[in-house]
Parts: sequence; C-alpha cells; structure tokens
Amino acid sequence: MITVLKPYLLIGLGSALGGMGRFWISTLLARRFGEGFPVGTLVANVSGCLLIGIAAAYTLENGRLQITTPIQQFLMIGLLGGYTTFSTFSLQTLNLAKDGQLTMAGLNVALSVVSCLIAVWLGLTAGAALNR
Repeated sequence: MITVLKPYLLIGLGSALGGMGRFWISTLLARRFGEGFPVGTLVANVSGCLLIGIAAAYTLENGRLQITTPIQQFLMIGLLGGYTTFSTFSLQTLNLAKDGQLTMAGLNVALSVVSCLIAVWLGLTAGAALNR
C-alpha cells in the first residue's frame, strides 16, 4: 500500500513546498510593487518555467543528472507544479478584465505566456549547455 501512495506523498510534499514558495514571493513582491498588477504570479510562473526547463534538460533522457522517477515527480510535478500557477494567473486576469482593466489583463496574458515560453526555452538551452 505504501508503494502505491509514495508518488502521491512525494508530489503532495513538493506541491506544498512549491505553494509556500509562490506565496512567499507573491507576498514579497506585492509589498514592494503593490497589488495593481500581479507581479508575484508573473515572477513565479516565469521563474518556475525557467527552472523546469533546466530540470528537464538535466534529468530527462540524456541528462547529466540521472534521478529516479519519484524524485523527478517530486521536483517537476510537485515542487515546480505547486510553485507555478496558471489557475491563479487566470483568475487574476479575469478579475482585471471584470474590473474594466482590459489593458492590464491583456498585458498579463501577453507577458505571462510569452515570458514563460521564453523561460522554458532558456532553461532547456542553459540546461543542455551545462549538461555537456
């Protein structure tokens, strides 16, 4: 029974730690820049995408760091999945739009999607280069 639960426990632990990290960075940046624009969510999503790109390059297939599947799940699904949050991004974007801040909503969508895609690409590129 414990063998069946192990991945769920590892992913749950990673998600909890990632969520706490996201909350910390979001709170820190909201205090610094205010809450008019969800800077903390943007930073969490972009940095999480960068980190998952690096982790993928290092740990998947031909990566230099061969780790077990449960550790990959803890790191990539749990920790980084809990740290990044497109559900929060979606709710914040919708709230901006509902409040009539269509420019800010559009800016949040454009910055988040483009920045996260670039961050994953940079992470994969950097991880592959460092992996040689």
